[in-house]
Amino acid sequence: MATIENKEQLISNGETRSNRKARTLALESLEAALIAADPIQIIKSKLSLKNSTLRVNGYSLNLTKFKNIYVVGGGKATGAMAYALEQVLGKRITKGLVNVPHGTKSKTATIELHRASHPVPDESGAEGTRRMLEIVEQAGQSDLVICLISGGGSSLMPLSRGNISINDKKEITNALLKCGATINEFNTVRKHISDFKGGWLAKKAYPATILNLILSDVVGDPLDFIASGPTVPDSTTFGDAVTVLEKYKLWDRTPASIRKVLSDGEKGLIPETPKAGDEAFKKAHNVVVGNNRLASLAACEHSKLRGLNSLLLTAILEGEARQVGTVLATIAREVVSSGNPVKKPACIVAGGETTVTVTGKGRGGRNQEIALAAAMKLGDMDGVVIASLATDGVDGSTDAAGAIVDGKTLARASRKGLVPERFLADNDSYNFLSKLGDLVLTGPTGTNVNDVSVIIVL
Repeated sequence: MATIENKEQLISNGETRSNRKARTLALESLEAALIAADPIQIIKSKLSLKNSTLRVNGYSLNLTKFKNIYVVGGGKATGAMAYALEQVLGKRITKGLVNVPHGTKSKTATIELHRASHPVPDESGAEGTRRMLEIVEQAGQSDLVICLISGGGSSLMPLSRGNISINDKKEITNALLKCGATINEFNTVRKHISDFKGGWLAKKAYPATILNLILSDVVGDPLDFIASGPTVPDSTTFGDAVTVLEKYKLWDRTPASIRKVLSDGEKGLIPETPKAGDEAFKKAHNVVVGNNRLASLAACEHSKLRGLNSLLLTAILEGEARQVGTVLATIAREVVSSGNPVKKPACIVAGGETTVTVTGKGRGGRNQEIALAAAMKLGDMDGVVIASLATDGVDGSTDAAGAIVDGKTLARASRKGLVPERFLADNDSYNFLSKLGDLVLTGPTGTNVNDVSVIIVL
């Protein structure tokens, strides 16, 4: 179960008694969020098997009606999800394969864990996805396909459409990661250059029954954007994908093979992604078993138990990370000055996923940039802390999950000769916070339900 590895150091960095206490409470709340997002516990709590009837969130499936049970899928949490599913179904599983990130430590008996790259796709991911299609295409009307989906699935299941090479996919992925596109915009493009996502998995598995178990990493849980929706109708078009690339001035820099597929699609020369009303979706059941709200509420509940006045501000937080950091700091200042929106001692939780438009050459991630921007607005307040982390344990392309700051962060930085404005301008939050020892380290957590930010005001 994921924990914050350097918690004691992060607490000791607080220069006052109040700051150390606030840091302790913030980090404990974040750990509560990670525990709530643990895929093994989620699957075991959401799925029940009794007298050959599998139940999950209101759905019931009589397993005696199925000749075979196949398992496919992909994402950062699917290794743990596969392990937990085996604990529930045991030898009823005929065969399975899920794509997981390199370094995944989960072990399974029947379901093969196929390692691949994230966030930039690789050929191993494509090979694993091809093998998944081989499994589902042999499934018939009397078979059940259980699909395990979590955040990271889009990159980990990169089967190309047309003549798009994996290198071309890598190129467009890197461009979209840096331009500030939202995950919905990102996945609009990915669905239309894929032969697997955007409903194609359901299309190719039909007439088998599909049970899709989803650990959501997309704000608001829109099913067709989580891992780019391989088993649900696609609400976007080729034209939408082109619009995204034009919006971020990427169209002219997009590899020719991708532009050809998208252009041919706009002209109707190749089929659109499957839409609502397609018969392939009549036998597909999609269930969100865990999401950011689950984790964010757990952070709130933990703080209540510690005697704080807790408030879940939102579980659908979006926006530019540095601007969100500024807003979180101003909320903390408002609590201090007026007791709004909740009186101190307070814990305010905001979950979701922000974006970073990369213009500098530094290192960092969404949560680190939130923390740096927040520190610049906290002033010299005592007993006020803001901490933010990515629940997958990987913030941006760094080894940190996020960061923690307080009202003394700027003073500590000044003594070290660090100018926060320069680091923020260069998107270099990682090196600023690393020099202060305020990076939150968890290692890969094996889950992914977006980000959680916590404000503590004592």
